[in-house]
Amino acid sequence: MAKNLVIVESPAKAKTIEKILGKDFEVKSCFGHIRDLEKDDMGIDIPNNFKPKYKIPEDKEKIVKELKKLAKETGEVWLATDEDREGEAISWHLCEVLGLDPDVTKRIVFHEITKPAIEKAVLNPRLLNMDLVHAQQARRILDRIVGFELSPVLWRKMSMRNSLSAGRVQSVAVRLIVEREREINTFNSVSTFKVEAFFTAKDIAGKNITFKAEGPTRFKTAEDAEKFLQQCVGAAYSVKDIQVKPGKKSPAAPFTTSTLQQEASRKLGYSVSKTMLLAQKLYESGNITYMRTDSVNLSDTALGEIQKAITTNYGEKYHQHRKFKNKNESAQEAHEAIRPSYMENSTVDDSDTKKLYELIWKRTIASQMSDAELEKTTAKIDISTNKEELTASGEVLKFDGFLKVYMEGKDDEDVSDEEDTDDGSLPPLQVKQALPLKEMKATERFSRPAPRYTEASLVKKLEELGIGRPSTYAPTITTVQKRGYVEKREKEGIKRDFRILTLKDDKIEKVTDTENTGAEKNKLFPTDLGMIVTDFLNQYFNSVMDYGFTARIEGEFDEIAHGKKIWNNMLNEFYTPFHKDVENTLENAERVKGERPLGTDEATGKPIVARMGRYGPMIQIGKVEDEEKPRFAKLKATQSIETITLAEAMELFKLPRNLGKFEDEDVTVNIGRFGPYAAHDKKFYSLKKEMDPYTIELDEVAPLIAEKRTAKDERTIKIFEKEKIQILKGPYGPYIKQGLRNFKIPKEKIDTAADLTVEEAKAIIEDVKANPPKKKAPPRKKKAE
Repeated sequence: MAKNLVIVESPAKAKTIEKILGKDFEVKSCFGHIRDLEKDDMGIDIPNNFKPKYKIPEDKEKIVKELKKLAKETGEVWLATDEDREGEAISWHLCEVLGLDPDVTKRIVFHEITKPAIEKAVLNPRLLNMDLVHAQQARRILDRIVGFELSPVLWRKMSMRNSLSAGRVQSVAVRLIVEREREINTFNSVSTFKVEAFFTAKDIAGKNITFKAEGPTRFKTAEDAEKFLQQCVGAAYSVKDIQVKPGKKSPAAPFTTSTLQQEASRKLGYSVSKTMLLAQKLYESGNITYMRTDSVNLSDTALGEIQKAITTNYGEKYHQHRKFKNKNESAQEAHEAIRPSYMENSTVDDSDTKKLYELIWKRTIASQMSDAELEKTTAKIDISTNKEELTASGEVLKFDGFLKVYMEGKDDEDVSDEEDTDDGSLPPLQVKQALPLKEMKATERFSRPAPRYTEASLVKKLEELGIGRPSTYAPTITTVQKRGYVEKREKEGIKRDFRILTLKDDKIEKVTDTENTGAEKNKLFPTDLGMIVTDFLNQYFNSVMDYGFTARIEGEFDEIAHGKKIWNNMLNEFYTPFHKDVENTLENAERVKGERPLGTDEATGKPIVARMGRYGPMIQIGKVEDEEKPRFAKLKATQSIETITLAEAMELFKLPRNLGKFEDEDVTVNIGRFGPYAAHDKKFYSLKKEMDPYTIELDEVAPLIAEKRTAKDERTIKIFEKEKIQILKGPYGPYIKQGLRNFKIPKEKIDTAADLTVEEAKAIIEDVKANPPKKKAPPRKKKAE
């Protein structure tokens, strides 16, 4: 038995650290949290000063038992959980459960899994920081209170379904997405005309090249634009003034959790949760420093290594020492930005994490590189026939500096409608130089609403507002999608006409062209359910939904972490007014219907409403109390209760459609609970994603039916029609299916599955129902709000 037991959070980290510490140390993982609040009574004794009631989950009992045994047998226990509040709380729970004295138990922290960092931590142990533990406990308890008290209010007051939930950070995140959607829906696009003139001049090699100059202003109407072009008929153009100014671009700071999530989304297309999963893997394998941080600092050791890497790879002139200041005043706990542990490694062998590691390496290197040096040239061009001026601008890169390695990406909202993607360079020009005009165009351009959020831009917004912390962004975004409040999807663009007026050879020509507009990819759209829940919470719990209030709560957690506020006093200040709002809402608020009247059915005179049903948004013709049952139609995935028109709603009632006969039986298509399907000979076949039930024809559906039927026949072992029981082949062997449920066949009967009788099948089903299999232990719990 080793003299020392070191407990860390993850098994991957345990292996790496054990190699570093050697034979006197045994390193074991607790697999994240070993205790959590009980489910009963919220797990909080509110009258007793918010005392938490903790429980060891079933899936952690074996781990705790093993750790207890090892702790008793070993000479000394060291707690080496992560260096943030969550990690501190896990160490405290370990003390409580393993019977360790927190006043003497050694606590070690490090932000990178390298030999020097681990050895330094062992030589400089500290004790548990109870302020950090109380801050985490306050967050966990407050979020449990909000979730457990708000969710039942939604169940009682909304008739959609009982899986509704609310949360302190998740509900505010959904509100941001809902408000952005409504901004877009109510946005009125305005067109203006942008004037661009194209001239020719000789470059340094004497070759004629074309360059562009922009008009003095944007014109509000086609008439104004045409009037300006008319004034330019017969004009001579000459250079009035040239200004050459030096410019520079500076690199971005090294990565924090938030900026890594944003940049991995822009450059690699990764979701926030994927980025964190890969970053965790890189950290635990010792390749990068701790990945949950809001600090932009770099240690002196790191700065020395970075300088060496820059001078070795690019030369001394590319190095520039920089200290970055964090804009976020509440940056906490972690003392360094995310960076490679060893700067000499510009890549890693692991194919999964390679791209993310290289992104981190480049960003870290670039942060300590020289500015890029530019030369910006602006030329003012006179028009002889009026008093207006045209402006040509160009940019020449004189020294690439950090751009040799890395350039930060941009979100949609950071790109101005006025912004040119590339100014390029201008040919050599001289004052009074005459410029021959090739053509001048006035092109119609339309104003655009703020873009929908991506996962990355939502993280950026939450951080700007001070809502959440590095550990909360990924789980929050995952949760709102799982709850069905938000969905990540694409939106097809629509065709739009735009006008172009062209002045060429002193003649003005007018044409209309077409562009594709409004296409979006991987954007966050609120669902109708998300909008209805947001409206309800805004109406009755405006303080919880208030951005400033939510950010202020985060600030109070920070005060607890710094020992400036008592955790249960803070909870009491929040709970008293919040609970009063809950009771008042339960007593007085009306049930939410989530309905929007659309009009009246011309054929029957019955009302038509768009509303939320149990399985999603739908259109209803008629009332429940009518003698004749109402008719229902499910909305398409791209439609919304808030924006659907009466005409679009009536189109939905074209289903079910009879496509004709296949093998002497009718084929109909419809949309059901699980999506679009085809019905044939009393059997149902899900349509492929690209198949539209409103337009699909028989010749497309018939092959699908034949294909799926063949596949089903191949995996069918036996069918008991009367009992609706099937014995089927699966990827892991034969199994029993009854209705929508699957039942595992015992090992001893797998080889003779084809010989099972209906009685034996029923017995297996009953046995599985009576003794459901225990769920496997989930992977290490992610840090959440």
